[in-house]
Amino acid sequence: MLEAFTAGLLFITIGELGDKTFFISMCLAMRHSRRFVFLGSMLALIAMTVLSVLLGHVANVLPQHWIHYGTIVLFTGFGFKMLYDASKMKPECRTKSLGDSTECASEAEKEAMEAVFQAEANLQKKTRLAIMMEAFTLTFIAEWGDRTQITTMALGAAKDTIGVMLGAILGHAICCAIAVFGGRLIASRISERTVTIVGGLLFFVFAIVTWASPT
Repeated sequence: MLEAFTAGLLFITIGELGDKTFFISMCLAMRHSRRFVFLGSMLALIAMTVLSVLLGHVANVLPQHWIHYGTIVLFTGFGFKMLYDASKMKPECRTKSLGDSTECASEAEKEAMEAVFQAEANLQKKTRLAIMMEAFTLTFIAEWGDRTQITTMALGAAKDTIGVMLGAILGHAICCAIAVFGGRLIASRISERTVTIVGGLLFFVFAIVTWASPT
């Protein structure tokens, strides 16, 4: 269980920093009450984590060697993808203030800002419930089919279900807290390229660990 918890925590914490859901939470927190943005975002992330882990657990009906080698291929593919993405980023770039038109802005940040701007235009009343629902909806939609969701499903199929679930939820909480309460001040000091490289290498490490583990 400890191994599953650690895997879930590391994968989500590294994978979510600079991800689309990270920027969505950040954008919303700069417009509304941070507390309600955090609550809405976390409810969505918890719901998605539980759903993903359960879907992964259901996959255990498949032959174990399929899951074993499928997980290795998935982790290796994500590792190469993240290193490729990192190679396209400029080392000196940091996240700037919202609304800046800059070549340093990643695709995830641009997509997040566009999603938030559209949602804000349709938001009629800025009540507490409305803010939480906006954060919940945007975060849930952004997380669906995301790399971290697929990773959580793979971990849920290959490792202890409860351990993965708890680790992933804690990882989401850490990243969401950084985005909401740390805001642009912290994000401006995070090199998205470095985080992406570390994430890619982490996928390779767990691909090797999974390969070395008995089926």
